[in-house]
Amino acid sequence: MGDLLSQPGNRRARLRALLDAGEPVLAPGAYDALSARLVEQAGFDVVYMTGFGTTAGLLGRPDVGLLGGAEMAAHAGRLADAVDLPLIADADTGYGNPINVIRTIRDYERAGVAALHLEDQVMPKRCGHLAGKQVVPAGEMTAKIRAAVDARTDPDMLIIARTDAAAVDGLDAAIDRARRFADAGADLLFVEAPTSEAHIERVASELSGHRLVFNWAEGGRTPALSRERLAELGFALVLFPVGTLLAATAGMTELLARLRADGSPAAMLERLGGLDAFAELAGIGEIRQLEDAYRNDEKG
Repeated sequence: MGDLLSQPGNRRARLRALLDAGEPVLAPGAYDALSARLVEQAGFDVVYMTGFGTTAGLLGRPDVGLLGGAEMAAHAGRLADAVDLPLIADADTGYGNPINVIRTIRDYERAGVAALHLEDQVMPKRCGHLAGKQVVPAGEMTAKIRAAVDARTDPDMLIIARTDAAAVDGLDAAIDRARRFADAGADLLFVEAPTSEAHIERVASELSGHRLVFNWAEGGRTPALSRERLAELGFALVLFPVGTLLAATAGMTELLARLRADGSPAAMLERLGGLDAFAELAGIGEIRQLEDAYRNDEKG
């Protein structure tokens, strides 16, 4: 677990090893440090910082490019500090031109991110499963990928190149862009929001030989495929970006409706658990151990 004094080791090398193992790596989304800890406690090997969830959690707004690079990098640092897992993070468009991308990569590296994805949308961007997207010219995005690769100081840091061109210019254009991004040095390719299983199969077939990302966006535009089917198609990394956010929102909505109706949450307390149980989940045991360890020094 991500204890206060833990030494997580080389999480970037661990992520590379997981991707080399030959099975799809499952990366549940986390929108804050607590949800990241819950992903780790559930036994997953990787956690994903969702841009959609980060925007919802920090601003209470939809993912339409309202957060800047410094805010996103700072948030990534909080998640990375909370867990020992490799963290994959949304870096949106890189927040500008190739020069801005250089700073973004360095900021995310310092935050402890193991991998990040950059997308080819026009700023301000929007969630890949919302309508109204626009993409920059392919050459402009290729330059950003080259800048990202050049900017990383740790060769184990993974650069994921995402294209949203399928919804704008068609699947052929998206696949062509993905190839160009691979030639520019991207470690993984991410064709966002294919809308049919046939399109998913085409992406997997035509980009065979590259490490591919599948965005299992809960309730999004892409059909839901099983882990076994994704393994057959050769996808290396599977993101589940917003399930934790949607589950938390549904739970809070239910609680507030009950509180409004009854005047108290008493009817739900058994399901909610108590403060003591939550404090244990959040790591109060570790805090007590550290307090005991340092108490004698304080007395001296």
